Amino acid sequence: MKKILITGATGFLGSRLVEKISTIKGLEILATGRTLKAQNISNKSNLEYVLGNLEDIKFIDSLTIGVDAIIHTAALSSQMGNPKDFHSTNIEVTKHLLKAAKAKRVKKFIFISSPSVYFRFKHQLELKESDILPKPINSYSYSKREAEKLVESSGIPYIILRPRALIGRGDKVIMPRILRAHSEGRLMRMGDETNRVDITPVSNVVDAIILALDADKKAINQIYNISNGRPELLWPVLDKLLSQLQLPRPTKKISLRLVLLIAKLMELHAKWINGYREPSLTVYGIGTLTMSFGMDITKAKKLLGYHPKQSVQEALIEFVEWYKSEQL
Repeated sequence: MKKILITGATGFLGSRLVEKISTIKGLEILATGRTLKAQNISNKSNLEYVLGNLEDIKFIDSLTIGVDAIIHTAALSSQMGNPKDFHSTNIEVTKHLLKAAKAKRVKKFIFISSPSVYFRFKHQLELKESDILPKPINSYSYSKREAEKLVESSGIPYIILRPRALIGRGDKVIMPRILRAHSEGRLMRMGDETNRVDITPVSNVVDAIILALDADKKAINQIYNISNGRPELLWPVLDKLLSQLQLPRPTKKISLRLVLLIAKLMELHAKWINGYREPSLTVYGIGTLTMSFGMDITKAKKLLGYHPKQSVQEALIEFVEWYKSEQL
């Protein structure tokens, strides 16, 4: 029986991964995270939860005993924050996990990275894994790319996945952020509203991770874009989300130049006065709402055998049903 360690197992992606991977015969799952909520618990005989802080090196050493593969989904994910926090949580933790994995002769390391490493404030479609990366837009993007480099140079067989904009049951980040902005009257239409973006059902990312776990030699030591491969018109998707929740679509519009200026001023205020607390507007956030962003997933299809099964519309309905139940 293979023993698989999953970090970040109590978060959105991690809990959905644990839910599915624990149904696979022949696998023993060790799931770790900081806190575990009742709704995220999967009760399987081959599954054990061990809660703790991955910044504790002794904890990491204890977790990696007898492990055959590590799926590292844990990360500090935010559009803004103290660079030291991103360094310790996203870079140092990855470094210690790799060190322990190498000492314990772990056979495979699957790292969940971020397509934010591609971000430029301009329209980008058909992005490939081989594209030259720009200067990181924020500390999160920087930390993810640095962690990727650690994985690449570790000597451990690895697969790095860059999944984009995860949605579906359990999403407490992307769609809830939109809904919160709407409820506070901050969601305004911006840009020309023709931007197409990758949105990825979390169930498809889970499938990609499981495929990576079973990947053969030719697919190892590679980076893969993961999305549905069909960028969606963003604003119609947001309007449909609001409609399904019986909420009015935003009608106020703000010029891109003005909102970008406001975001830059807010970031400066957050950096120098507000202790890096993420402001309501960031340059990265404005970019995700106004710029086209699409990734080429040909490599994942060819080498991993990845093919998206759930559509964005199906994932949106799944999220709405779950979100409504959470409000009861």
